[in-house]
Amino acid sequence: MFRVTQLMKELFEPTPVGPKRNPPGPVVIWNLIRRCNLRCKHCYTISADYDFPDELSTGEVFSVMDDLKGFRVPVLILSGGEPLLRPDIFEISHHAKEMGFYVGLSSNGTLIDDSTIDQITAVNYDYVGISMDGLRETHDHFRGREGAFDDSLKGVRLCRERGLKVGLRFSITAQTAADLPELLKLAEQEDVSKFYLSHLNYGGRGNKNRGEDAHHTMTREAMDLLFETALRYIQNGQDKEIVTGNNDADGVYLYHWVQKHFPDKAEHIRAKLVQWGGNASGVNIANIDNVGEVHPDTFWWHYKLGNVRNRPFSEIWPDTSDPVMAGLKAYPRQIGGRCGKCSHFDICGGNTRVRAMQLTGDPWAEDPACYLEDHEIGVNDDDERLKVTPYRKGSYATVA
Repeated sequence: MFRVTQLMKELFEPTPVGPKRNPPGPVVIWNLIRRCNLRCKHCYTISADYDFPDELSTGEVFSVMDDLKGFRVPVLILSGGEPLLRPDIFEISHHAKEMGFYVGLSSNGTLIDDSTIDQITAVNYDYVGISMDGLRETHDHFRGREGAFDDSLKGVRLCRERGLKVGLRFSITAQTAADLPELLKLAEQEDVSKFYLSHLNYGGRGNKNRGEDAHHTMTREAMDLLFETALRYIQNGQDKEIVTGNNDADGVYLYHWVQKHFPDKAEHIRAKLVQWGGNASGVNIANIDNVGEVHPDTFWWHYKLGNVRNRPFSEIWPDTSDPVMAGLKAYPRQIGGRCGKCSHFDICGGNTRVRAMQLTGDPWAEDPACYLEDHEIGVNDDDERLKVTPYRKGSYATVA
């Protein structure tokens, strides 16, 4: 996750630059259920409105939680499908809170209503993220159900009225990008605490719909708007957070934006960006799916590292005998193409590996969604380091 507001505050109240530090354990995004009452075009789990077989039982979830706690996992993000469709979601949530986890609920918001808000409030989730892909027409089209926008907005309002920290989660594609300015206004009008922009990642239905990925100009315009909005919030003393995810080139783009608008602060910001370090899949971000399979992050459902029914997460996660995990945990990662030559590799870390894998079969190829120009990353087309050897399945080092 790229914390735009946190970094923007460094322009006005700079903090000391320290070494890159990883948390004691990874943030775990846990897809507890695959069933969903919507059919979103960018769904990475390819969920549907029926019960999927062999999902983890309540007892199994609790046992995994014990292992996660011992492994010093600090954060659980409870997701789906739609997690509120799981009958034991509140029992699981209360248990996680009692164990001391930071607990987030990732929902489409349509089931946060008068019948569930008391239970949601009783859990006292640390954060509730509700997905909205634009205004009414766009959102309903993308979510596959008329009325989804109004139901989700009601969910936002109920959470806010109960004093819960609530945020909007927006996935940018060519079809949704035009709604971003008005959606930001809506977030401000509704007094939500956080706005999260997710770049489209190529997993699940997001992979099938990758032809609709916002092209690079749209992405740059969206980031400019987010930077300007975050700056305005800070200058106006508004306690609102803007973050992005799934495209670590955002960090490099922020550095160039600061060079243009606050040139005297650019090198401090660059140092803080290097301290952040970019993509954390397989290191600080983990995923457990509904049947217990562990993945490097939520967009790697096609790649399984092991199952918590057969082996504890605490043994699966540090195991670098798997070639992908060895590559993800390497520092610096060995990436080819433009990424390998990029003069700002120390900021983004080679960006999102799953996009490269989905398009080329090679997880160590350049990220096709980097929206920076060659001159912005110090790349020349004739550079020898842009030449990549053919991918060999199971291989880690593919850079010539």
